Amino acid sequence: MQTLDIITINLWQTLISLANLLILFLILKRFLYKPVINTMNARRASIDKDYSDAAQAKLAAENDKRAYEEKLAGADAQADSIIASASQVAKSRADQILDEANERARSIKVRAEADAELTKQKAQAQIKQQIVEVSSAIAEKMLERELNVNDHGDMIDSFINQMGESDGTDN
Repeated sequence: MQTLDIITINLWQTLISLANLLILFLILKRFLYKPVINTMNARRASIDKDYSDAAQAKLAAENDKRAYEEKLAGADAQADSIIASASQVAKSRADQILDEANERARSIKVRAEADAELTKQKAQAQIKQQIVEVSSAIAEKMLERELNVNDHGDMIDSFINQMGESDGTDN
C-alpha cells in the first residue's frame, strides 16, 4: 500500500509549531496584552469618572432646582405679604379719608344749622321790630281819634294787611 504524504502527521513539525505559537503568545502577552489591558482599564476609569461627574452634576442640578423652587415660593410669599401690606395700608388710608370727609360733612352741617338758627333769630327780631312799629303806628292813630266799632275793625284789617305786605317784601 501506498502511503500518502499529504495526510501524514509529523510530530517534530507539530511540536515546533506549538513552540512557535507558545513563544508568540508569550511575546504578545508580555508586550501587547498588558498595555491593552492598561488602556482599557484607563478608559473604564475615565468612563466611570464621567458617569460619577454626571451623577454629581445631576444631584447639583436637582439641589439648584430645589433651592430655586424654595426661593420662588419665598418670593411668592413675599409678594403676597407685600400685596397684603399694601392692601392694609390702602384700606387704612381709605378709612382715614372717609373719616375726614364725615368730619367735614358734620362741621358743614353744624355750621349750616348755626347759620339757619342765626337767620331765624334775625327774622324773628325783624318781625318783632315790625310788630313794634305797626303797634306804635296803630297806637298813634288810635290816639289821634276816638274809635268806634267799625273803625276798630277797619284798623285791625288794615294792620293785618300791612303785616302780610311786610312779610312778602322784607323776606
